[in-house]
Amino acid sequence: MPVKNFIAVTLLSVALIGCGQDDRNPIENLTETSTPAPLFSDEEIARWEDTAGKVTILRDSWGIAHIYGVTDADTVFGTLYAQAEDDFYRLETNYINAMGRLAEAEGETQLYRDLRMKLFIDPVKMQAQFDSSPAWLMDLMVAFADGLNYYLYTHPDVKPRVIKKFEPWMALTFSEGSIGGDIERVNISRLKDFYDPTSMVAVAEDLFDGEPRGSNGFSIAPKNTANGNALLLINPHTSFFFRSELHMVSEEGLNAYGAVTWGQFFIYQGFNENTGWMHTSSRADAIDEYLETIVQQDDAYYYQYGDELRRLEEKLISLPFRDGDAMSEIEVTAYYTHHGPIIREENGKWVSISLMQEPVKALAQSYGRTKSSNYEEFATTMELRTNSSNNTVYADSEGNIAYWHGNFIPKRDPSFDWNSPLDGSNPATDWGPLHAVSEMISVFNPDSGWIQNTNNTPFNASGPGNSPEPADYPAYMANNPENPRGVHAVRVLQGKDDFTLDSLIEAAYDPALPFFDDLIPRLLLVTAVDSPSIIDEDGNAVQLQSTVTGEILDYIDLLRGWDTNFGVDSVETSLAVYWAEALMEMVQADAAAADINIYDYMVNNTTPNQLLGALNQAAETLSRDFGSWQVPWGEINRYQRITGDLVQNFDDNAPSVPVGFASGRWGALASFGARTYPGTRRMYGTSGNSFVAAVEFSRPLRAKAITVGGLQSDPESPHFDDQAEMYANGEFRDVLFYRDDIEANLEREYRPGH
Repeated sequence: MPVKNFIAVTLLSVALIGCGQDDRNPIENLTETSTPAPLFSDEEIARWEDTAGKVTILRDSWGIAHIYGVTDADTVFGTLYAQAEDDFYRLETNYINAMGRLAEAEGETQLYRDLRMKLFIDPVKMQAQFDSSPAWLMDLMVAFADGLNYYLYTHPDVKPRVIKKFEPWMALTFSEGSIGGDIERVNISRLKDFYDPTSMVAVAEDLFDGEPRGSNGFSIAPKNTANGNALLLINPHTSFFFRSELHMVSEEGLNAYGAVTWGQFFIYQGFNENTGWMHTSSRADAIDEYLETIVQQDDAYYYQYGDELRRLEEKLISLPFRDGDAMSEIEVTAYYTHHGPIIREENGKWVSISLMQEPVKALAQSYGRTKSSNYEEFATTMELRTNSSNNTVYADSEGNIAYWHGNFIPKRDPSFDWNSPLDGSNPATDWGPLHAVSEMISVFNPDSGWIQNTNNTPFNASGPGNSPEPADYPAYMANNPENPRGVHAVRVLQGKDDFTLDSLIEAAYDPALPFFDDLIPRLLLVTAVDSPSIIDEDGNAVQLQSTVTGEILDYIDLLRGWDTNFGVDSVETSLAVYWAEALMEMVQADAAAADINIYDYMVNNTTPNQLLGALNQAAETLSRDFGSWQVPWGEINRYQRITGDLVQNFDDNAPSVPVGFASGRWGALASFGARTYPGTRRMYGTSGNSFVAAVEFSRPLRAKAITVGGLQSDPESPHFDDQAEMYANGEFRDVLFYRDDIEANLEREYRPGH
């Protein structure tokens, strides 16, 4: 069914004054007698100067910012100023993306990424929600914008790509902090195909290295620790440099430390003196798609809903984009049912999507948890039910540990399959009210004394007999299968009652790759390594299509003697990883067609020829690229950062650091998502372990942390790569949480603007 009302128009650059599409002054396009209005008023500047006088930034010996303010708003002001100092480019890019304005900076390839955001993000509505926000939250949003604008005012050499001036309501466009927000579930190519099927404009898709996105979170009860204090592991697996590490302190009770997604004013994964929180990506069902039956009439499009036809809402969305040295624009008529916006067509039906849209509550919850002083206060923030894409692993100074699987979960009719698009014409498929937090899958102080989540099933969160039971919950609450990291986590946590801060870190970096504990026996089962006879799953001899050569037997023999632990010197890791990657690529289409989890398929369904063919392919690739099939893993697997660019380039001839960690696909808890790039033989990491912290809720609090590479994006900064070697070796530094310790390790102290 064709979509109408697609309009393309060309605009003058001057038509977008103040939007910052060009690094040049847009006023240049006006007449010589025109006098531009100042971007910042004297009143604003005076207010910023006054706030700056109430903020102190302490940079420790690692460059980490500890921001002290009189009020929470003062600290937020200083936090955004400090983040802008460290990486304004990443910070601005997050908001350009969140508001659907990437094409204004990067051109027409980003048009449909922008459309995806603008289907949900409307500046007029965001401003209205800002105007109705609680006064305390409004103050923080004003401080957010003020801190960034003061940075731009005091750094005129910094040229924003798009946002010349930040507005307080913009904080509502990016309120949760996950690496992959709910809106990003919408496929950009299929969105374009629906709204602009005849356009030849290329779509800039997300690059993906195959590494499972998500995180690890562990909490340990006092009875399982040597010192009788609860412990928390914070281990997000994100794109590298996705978050900064900092410390926020105010005289109003704020004292939170941890990882902050660039441009946000709350500690996303971290701790204060009394509580700690770790978010892992969730598969609790918070998003649903609907197949809409569309009827085109003379005046509009309608959709079937029960016995009636309802008119689709139409919304004209403007999409400006950089077009050489000028700006152009297209306009798209977007369509909405009561379920949500139309995002694609499927088998003659239009597909709409429902997801959470509560930015004020989400921002209030994200900030509120950072000031919780005990379990009851933290649990109260969970009642806002807007942490839609995350699970939460928790520990506190009173010895409590807890886990919540998801947070925003609408009630649904369990007779429907909520993993597939629903019939939008059937009112019974509509969402009901949200589940109460007490109805959701959760764990509180389990008898096992530990909790883990690795984006896996919640029904193994605390081990057998101590975890929630699937029969007690509707299926849509937990779609996650078990994964190799979950198997590994249970292995390192169960049966241990003397955890310390250091031994928790050791557990989090345990070098085992448990997936190979299952895959290698499969190889040995189908190949009798002392003869070329081949045995199938039923024990029957079968004839291979190719001969098992002496070389393949050498490969098998190497893997047979391996302890399945990674390490920089391990040649077994190299062969095993290349083998598993080749096998996964070989069978992934078959696994998808059979609707079998890829890991289960590789272990249980692969044929002898597939197993041996992939192994031979792996050895040939290693020999071709490195001159031998026996290559130490650290020679292949590397960390490298040459520039501070958002998208990295890699060079085998430039300095890099060997890394022993491996992909979380194979069960590595210390995840390092790496692959080769054009022109490289080596694999370079871009995701996985990023900011990692271990916390002991003692008195005083103790914590250790490491951040990938360094805290700052300027290659000339001493903090660009001062943590690279430590990161690669799994070495942690002490977190400087108390002011005396910070001042004893002080690099500089200053106020914003000075």
